Amino acid sequence: MSVSDRFRRIAARPVVLDVQHLGMAFPGSGGGVVHALHDVSFQVRRREFVTVVGASGCGKSTLVRILAGLTAHSSGEVLLDGRPVNGPGPDRGMVFQGYTLFPWLSVLKNVMFGLEMQEVGHDAARAEALQWLDLVGLAHKAEAWPHQLSGGQRQRVAIARALAAKPRILLMDEPFGALDPQTRANLQEHLLQIWSHVDITIVFITHDIDEAVWLADRVLVLQPPDAAHPGGWLREAVEVPLPVPRTRAMLASDAFRATRERIDALIHPPQVHAAERLPVFKLTQAGDEIL
Repeated sequence: MSVSDRFRRIAARPVVLDVQHLGMAFPGSGGGVVHALHDVSFQVRRREFVTVVGASGCGKSTLVRILAGLTAHSSGEVLLDGRPVNGPGPDRGMVFQGYTLFPWLSVLKNVMFGLEMQEVGHDAARAEALQWLDLVGLAHKAEAWPHQLSGGQRQRVAIARALAAKPRILLMDEPFGALDPQTRANLQEHLLQIWSHVDITIVFITHDIDEAVWLADRVLVLQPPDAAHPGGWLREAVEVPLPVPRTRAMLASDAFRATRERIDALIHPPQVHAAERLPVFKLTQAGDEIL
């Protein structure tokens, strides 16, 4: 299937997440108002993989917390399958950057937790949890404790636990940000494999442009506040012209490089680099100069 055909098929799918004119403001320490987000609008369709990138202060984490129902928005609306999001719910799974497994529960019990909260019987919850652990390649660790796992393994268990509740959408807030590069690359591949086998829509927050492009169908580029926008705002939604399944060889492709450069230019325009140029102090009397 060509990339253009793939985008046409995505566009024909039903909208799962509909964000319209979203704003978030809260009282500042000096008595004023701080705007975290301003007039953000976008839609995410069924089984689409959307990543969100942007410079520090653009409201990425605030956005995902609003989508999860953990933070109330000030204006606009967030609809999931046409229903307003006004608080947490089982229709949204969440994976954070930090390790959030319950340390007093085994790996299997961690994955069973959400199922049992939904009043699934013990035997059925156990069988289903083992299936999810098998999907993330950790069925052999079912009886282990979280402290016995590597960081990457813990995040795979966290993904299995989030998916076990069968949410409509999986929200991920920089889930691989604390991992070393090799583990991070492995987890990215695991996630794409899981996504290809599960009926799940993903919104993935990251500060890494390479990660954003390699994983996504579309990349939402947020910008920090400026003269025209009092809060973080959506500058552009960039379609990623890479076929699926993704391979590491695509990181060297012209399409990947062009998309990455386009997003980098949106986040870091040349004038910003010039404005943020630091003063230079000479702290050495070395005989040979490097400039």
